[in-house]
Amino acid sequence: QVPLVESGGGLVQPGGSLRLSCGTSGININIYRMAWYRQAPGRQRELVAAITSGGITTYADSVKGRFTISRDNAKNTVNLQMTSLKSEDTAVYYCNANRVLRDYWGQGTQVTVSS
Repeated sequence: QVPLVESGGGLVQPGGSLRLSCGTSGININIYRMAWYRQAPGRQRELVAAITSGGITTYADSVKGRFTISRDNAKNTVNLQMTSLKSEDTAVYYCNANRVLRDYWGQGTQVTVSS
């Protein structure tokens, strides 16, 4: 199993910003579809944002215009810049790497938006 390591979570006030990062030394993430999912208590895990190996991005409607997913090829990382955070963004955020016959997940990082 390839470990994906997330970082950057924490506590932030409504309207604030956070930047999540996901990296690994086990695979070349540039050939994977990379995505961020989140799961709030009592809710199903949902897709937040994804970026293909070709750089095409998709976002959940709830985060469009506020979150940006990007790759750093040199560092073999994928980032999620989150702005204008709302209380409903509170969740555990998971990094995912996916391609044919390969699917890897990180352990998750907690994001809490609260005053």
